[in-house]
Amino acid sequence: MPTTVADVAVAVDTLWPLTGAESWDAPGLLSGDPGATVESIHLAVDAVPDVADEAIALDADLLLVHHPLLLRGVTAVAEDRYKGAVLARLIRGGCALIAAHTNADVVETGTSGTLANLLGLVDVHPITAGQVPGRGIGRVGDLQQPTTLGRLARALADILPATASGVRVAGEYDGTVQRIALCGGAGDSLLGEPAVLTADVYITSDLRHHPASEFRENARIAGGPALIDVSHWASEWLWLETAAAELRKALPGVTVTVSDIRTDPWDFTIVH
Repeated sequence: MPTTVADVAVAVDTLWPLTGAESWDAPGLLSGDPGATVESIHLAVDAVPDVADEAIALDADLLLVHHPLLLRGVTAVAEDRYKGAVLARLIRGGCALIAAHTNADVVETGTSGTLANLLGLVDVHPITAGQVPGRGIGRVGDLQQPTTLGRLARALADILPATASGVRVAGEYDGTVQRIALCGGAGDSLLGEPAVLTADVYITSDLRHHPASEFRENARIAGGPALIDVSHWASEWLWLETAAAELRKALPGVTVTVSDIRTDPWDFTIVH
C-alpha cells in the first residue's frame, strides 16, 4: 500500500505528539489532500517561497516545516502576500504542508535535545518538565569537562550553520563553564527558571535588549549565568537531520530530504 499524507501525519504525531504542543501553537496538517500519495518528503524550518519552490523542484509530495505558516490569524491567502503565495505554490505543485513546532521542541530528540547532544552534554533534563517524563521545554546538562565561555562560543559557531548575526556572548571570555542550559529558538521566557539561574551559561535565541540587560546586571551583582544568543533559525535547523532520520525509519521507502536554504531573516552585518 502506498504511503499517504494521512499516514505521514500519523507518523509525525507518533514522533512528535500534538498533545505536547503549547496551547497557542498551530502544528499539524496545514494543507493538502490526506489521501494523496507521498513518495518524497522535504524538511525545512520555515515555509517561505524559496523553500516551497525547492520542494516542488525536488518533486516532493509533502513539505514538513518546524514553524507553522498559519500560526497567526489571517483573513486572506491572496498571492500578493507571502503566505498566500506559499500555499498557492504548494497546492499547485501537489505538495502537502505539515508543521511540527512546540510538539517537536519538547521530545527527547527535539530541537533543544539535538543541540544538547551536539554539544556533548550529559545528565540532560528539561528546563521545564512536561507531562511525559524526560520531555519538556529547553535542556540543561553538563559538559564532560569544563571549558571557557569563549571556547564554548567557538564550538557553537562551528556547530551552527553560518548566519549574519553569528554568536553573541555576554560574560567573561575566559570564564569557566560546565553546566549548560539551552533552549532552541526564542527562550527569554525561561530566563527566570531555576535550572537556568543555576547554570554557568544559558544558550538561546532572540534575546531582547531589556530582558538580556536586566539578566546580565543581576548576574553581575548576585551571580548567575553568562548568556549566549544565537540565530533562531540556525539553532532549530540542526534538528532537521535528526527529524529526517526518524522519518526515514518510520516511513521506509519514502525519500526524505533536508533543505539547506538559509531562512534566517538577516542578510549581512556591518561591524565598526
